[in-house]
Amino acid sequence: MSEQLGTQQRPLRVAVVGAGPSGFYAAEALFTSEMTVKVDMFDRLPSPFGLVRYGVAPDHYKIKNVIKIYEKIAARENFSFLGNVKVGKDISAAELQTYYDAVIFSCGSEKEKTLGIPGEDLAGSYAASEFVWWYNGHPDCVNNKFDLSKEIAVVIGQGNVALDVARILCKTVDELKMTDITQAALDALAQSKVREVHLIGRRGPAQTAFTPVEIREFGALAECDVVVNPDELVLNDASKTELADPRNAPKKKNYDILGGFARMPIGKKRKRLIIHFYESPRELKGSGAVEKLVLEKNELSGEPGKQKAKGTGKLKEMNCGVFFRSVGYRGAPIPGVPFREDWAVLPNEGGRITDNGKPLSGLYCAGWIKRGPSGIIGTNKPCSQETAQNLLADVPNLPPCPQPDTNKVIEFLTKKGIKVVSFKDWQKIDAAEIARGAKVGKPREKFLLVSEMLSVV
Repeated sequence: MSEQLGTQQRPLRVAVVGAGPSGFYAAEALFTSEMTVKVDMFDRLPSPFGLVRYGVAPDHYKIKNVIKIYEKIAARENFSFLGNVKVGKDISAAELQTYYDAVIFSCGSEKEKTLGIPGEDLAGSYAASEFVWWYNGHPDCVNNKFDLSKEIAVVIGQGNVALDVARILCKTVDELKMTDITQAALDALAQSKVREVHLIGRRGPAQTAFTPVEIREFGALAECDVVVNPDELVLNDASKTELADPRNAPKKKNYDILGGFARMPIGKKRKRLIIHFYESPRELKGSGAVEKLVLEKNELSGEPGKQKAKGTGKLKEMNCGVFFRSVGYRGAPIPGVPFREDWAVLPNEGGRITDNGKPLSGLYCAGWIKRGPSGIIGTNKPCSQETAQNLLADVPNLPPCPQPDTNKVIEFLTKKGIKVVSFKDWQKIDAAEIARGAKVGKPREKFLLVSEMLSVV
């Protein structure tokens, strides 16, 4: 007779791969069940919190307060953090199932989509996510360099990440120096020659993807005027119908804020944010580096809520010294786990990972790798809860793992020469970063290298 999982005698053992919001919300949902559950959370970096630590802009420090919730989850007796461990390389998905009854992959979507236009690989053309990771101190981007020596910057996309990039370029050093932006990024931005930032969207002002609080902020910047062409705020009937829908209240707020900017006189501030609609990039030109951008004018067609941007054939060329694309993210495959290349997610039904439509025993997913890159931090909570509930419902049919012992996992990894970072180890790194920041009047000064983090522990 097999042992009963989820009891005090034999807790349900779950590995959560990825220590970002969706991973912590999945752990929280498992802990609030009536079963006894042991959660071990893995991350390839020594630091937890994923998108909150490396994706949230440094000048949006209040958003990072959600970390306090994650810290409470991590403080539970049945929780362990195993940082500095890359699943798929240091330990395979199959090897995880030796030590865990179930595995939840919550590893996000880290690869930025490309535009697929000529000249996209020219010097001075970047993925927005690389810029975000750079100013936030992500170890993967510590050595990145961004050429900010030209006056005109272009950001393609109109989501919150695009606005973050534009805002960081538009802010003064004084507006950023008291945040946890890295000193290297602050020094580079102090030398920036960027004076004009163009934010370009393929659809109209009724289809913006950013949130009202994000766009409203631009009206309070110390040295940046916002320019919106009133002619581009004229809506077709389908767009008017969209904005009349109560479910689109945030988009209606965006539209009203943009209208306010359009009515404001242009001042004499040092920088300008110029917001464009109905335009798509078609080509980047330059001799070895970005110098010009070719845009095509679009028009919208389709039913309300399903309108698509279609090129009109009308092209225009503008100067462009630095170019950022922010057009969405793609998940990356995990060795040994099914992957849907067309959607760039793990194929699943309600978080149960499937292979040719059939659920695989003990394998689950949550967050962006489950549903694609959509929503804000809080959107991950119901997504993770759904996965956790389905996992708990499956427990009677889950075969118990052969070695239900976290120490055995750590021993396995240590023999491979991997330094496993515990949550107590992370707390030492955290305290050291805060102390470094206090010396210069900042909330923290992040360690930029994994080796620096490991040296603390």
